[in-house]
Amino acid sequence: MAMGSFNSSGGQAPMAEINTTPLVDVMLVLLIIFIITAPLLTHSVNVDLPRASSAPVEHKPSTLQVRIDADGKISLDGRAVAIPALEESLREAAGRDAQVELHLMADRAARYEAVAETMSAARRAGVAKIGFVTQPGTGRPE
Repeated sequence: MAMGSFNSSGGQAPMAEINTTPLVDVMLVLLIIFIITAPLLTHSVNVDLPRASSAPVEHKPSTLQVRIDADGKISLDGRAVAIPALEESLREAAGRDAQVELHLMADRAARYEAVAETMSAARRAGVAKIGFVTQPGTGRPE
């Protein structure tokens, strides 16, 4: 059964007070989180570190330029070499500098076999860093 009112307005006026209970609940939760995490942020271990004066090492690793043309011919630093001679030259360079870098420039028409043999020879010679040199382009195959 519906309850009627003697008011002619037909409805109740909206509540003009702010309900602060959810606000207080959220603030209490945030306060508890802050109380728990604040000691963790200030906890530190004091360590008396030794003092030493040194300058950063400005050692740039030596680089070797290996080119493979479209016919599969390999050249090391501008001189033509075969795979066994390339491996021996790379082994000597790796013996002089353990951080030697190999920059591999292969023609886009070169066979993958020649590139794979060159990379395999570098790995057997002890060269760990191999970089592929490319030319900037549009990113689309032509």
